[in-house]
Amino acid sequence: MVETSRATERRGSGIPLPTVQDPSIPVLALGMSLGTFLAITFVLCVGFDLLFPSLAMYPNWQRLLPGFTWLTWPSFLLGLVETFAYGWYVALIFGPLFNLFSRWWK
Repeated sequence: MVETSRATERRGSGIPLPTVQDPSIPVLALGMSLGTFLAITFVLCVGFDLLFPSLAMYPNWQRLLPGFTWLTWPSFLLGLVETFAYGWYVALIFGPLFNLFSRWWK
């Protein structure tokens, strides 16, 4: 009886080894970061177009963002909302797919 209790005590002592967890992407954090990144990029591109009109990119924005026209406040706010929504679209599709496949192929 004494032997088994000592053996149990020895196995329980020491530093526990870290366990390897499946990599996982938190979709909420991914959505917020991608949405914010794309919205900031949109603002920077609009600023670039205002500073350098000969190199303007706004025709591309008009094709990518439905309802966007150059340049009114409602259109600018619509562009911000749409770019933020595009970031969330990517996060809602990519995040769960990554998490699923990371569990499948360990």
